[in-house]
Amino acid sequence: MKRDSIYYQIFKRFPALIFELVDNRPAQAQNYRFESVEVKETAFRIDGVFLPPENATPKVIFFAEVQFQKDEGLYHRFFTESLMYLNRNQSQYDDWHCVVIFPSRSLEPNDQRTHRIFLNSDQVQRIYLDELGTSDTLPIGINLMQLTIASSETMAEQAKQLIQRVKLEETGTLPKNEIIEIITTIAVYKFSSLSREEVEAMLGITLEETRVYQEAKEEGLEQGLEQGRGEILKVAVPLLLKSGMSVEQIAQQFNVAVETVEKYR
Repeated sequence: MKRDSIYYQIFKRFPALIFELVDNRPAQAQNYRFESVEVKETAFRIDGVFLPPENATPKVIFFAEVQFQKDEGLYHRFFTESLMYLNRNQSQYDDWHCVVIFPSRSLEPNDQRTHRIFLNSDQVQRIYLDELGTSDTLPIGINLMQLTIASSETMAEQAKQLIQRVKLEETGTLPKNEIIEIITTIAVYKFSSLSREEVEAMLGITLEETRVYQEAKEEGLEQGLEQGRGEILKVAVPLLLKSGMSVEQIAQQFNVAVETVEKYR
């Protein structure tokens, strides 16, 4: 599953979800906006920056990283990127916080001493999705993030239950149709080998009602999925190139032609 792209979609549509995880919730959490920001002079890209509204007092910026693979250089890179951004915008913010989201503790870097001044402070919070609790005790937004770490054996039932919760419960400022669309996207990538009818039966919904399949309704399933894949590639290719993957490796990962990857460089 292309989790980086999924989380980009989640936070771009629902930036306030990050504040359901953190302890230092700002007063205007609902008005923050999410951006992916490049620090040009160092060729660093900060994947998750949550910017406060102009009228916020104090102005607190949040940096976020979602890490689904082992990376011993994670903290070196993440704190460097964050501090470089603050250096370039030092007059714009009164405070800052970092949030690092792991599926489990096992993927956290082993070296937690080098950056202990940050890791042990109240400005940095580490979230482990598998330790947040059971789905029936958590808000819908957190359930949505936990769905990305569900196993193949449990995801179908979790997705179906979450869709039912979305239909029956109040979701506040989160549009119900957009939440269901994200759930559908996660399921489509997780079960890419299934037919449309099989995915519909598994989730208990009609896929034509979601944006993922809007084009498929008129032009056929494959073409609709190709357009959805293009949106994912547009976000994912620059990030994967930055991480050191070659064009050929990315093409193999997404099962597309090298020429297709080149279009999104």
